[in-house]
Amino acid sequence: MDIRGYFTSLDIGWTNIAFAIGAAVLSFFIIHGAVMLFRRRLDALDGPRAHKPIVDVLRHTLARTSRIAVLATSILIGVSVLDLPAPWDARVGHLWFLTLGAQVALWLHRAIDVTARRYFQVHGKGLEDDQVSVAHTLVIWALQWSVWTIFLLAMLSNLGINVTTFVASLGIGGVAVALAVQNILGDLFASLSIALDKPFEVGDSISVPEFSGSIEHVGLKTTRIRALSGEQIVIANAELLRKVVHNFKRQSTRRVQYTLRINPATAPDLAAQVPERLGAIISAKDKVKFDHVNLTTMTQDFIEYDIVYNLTDANYGLFLQTQQAVLLETMGMLRDLGISTAPRAQELRLQEAASNDAAPGTGSNGVASNVPGGTRAPSLIRGA
Repeated sequence: MDIRGYFTSLDIGWTNIAFAIGAAVLSFFIIHGAVMLFRRRLDALDGPRAHKPIVDVLRHTLARTSRIAVLATSILIGVSVLDLPAPWDARVGHLWFLTLGAQVALWLHRAIDVTARRYFQVHGKGLEDDQVSVAHTLVIWALQWSVWTIFLLAMLSNLGINVTTFVASLGIGGVAVALAVQNILGDLFASLSIALDKPFEVGDSISVPEFSGSIEHVGLKTTRIRALSGEQIVIANAELLRKVVHNFKRQSTRRVQYTLRINPATAPDLAAQVPERLGAIISAKDKVKFDHVNLTTMTQDFIEYDIVYNLTDANYGLFLQTQQAVLLETMGMLRDLGISTAPRAQELRLQEAASNDAAPGTGSNGVASNVPGGTRAPSLIRGA
């Protein structure tokens, strides 16, 4: 049967064919015009509305509208007005699913990309570093492949192919692969967790129980850290996340607390002057917020003051310089007041036992002792 005979067997008149062509052409212009009009309306927005997430996602998503999909949809609309025999109506239904499904998958593909990019820009403070790029790639790759996999399975199911066994095989194979590479997958998801949660970033100074250093690179499996001693430490992402990480770069202030001990023999009026004068010394320093100086402990060995102040800048070098200046001026203040930081003088008593050969009433060296029992009188030694 030739083509003319084939179309003749469909029992479609020229009037119906012309009507179908007109419907297809009209549908193409309507669909294409509606998409273009909607895109122009979105581009014309200004002010806060233009920067809303939904507007940005729609603007970039509609830009991926395929003209081939619009043309195929228009043709299918024209074909749908025809009264086709039984085999062809099912085939047209399959083509409808294929065309619309492919276009929806394209839109989702683009929407995932735009949404993930906006998320990382917001949570990454506008910085595009290697860590953000790795996480962005992983998220985009996983979600986009999920979209196309679902579309492929749905298309096969629409065509009448049983995909249940195929999906079950994929599940069993996925479990086997996951068990075989569970350590690698653990580090991979740990890398994604680092990029999303951002406990630290490249350039941050961190400290864990075993070492301290600065982050040089966050990869898919490992994180590289430059230790304070100079060597590079490579640690698995999953292992690093299991530790308590101290991030010093995000420290905005620094609290300084220390104690000062003076001799317990210090006069009360002199001891009462220490908090006020020491507080004046600390308050005079730059970028320092004085908290308190209080006498907290008094024993027979020392008098102790608790001293606390806060630095508004967490720079470690500034802390060292400020603390050094405070301690030096404290030494001068104590010298001016005549206060000693030496502990209370200790008393040590020494006593020698009497020799068995010595005569009663004499010491071990034969010298008479005034102490009954023939022992030498205890000697008193004073010392710090």
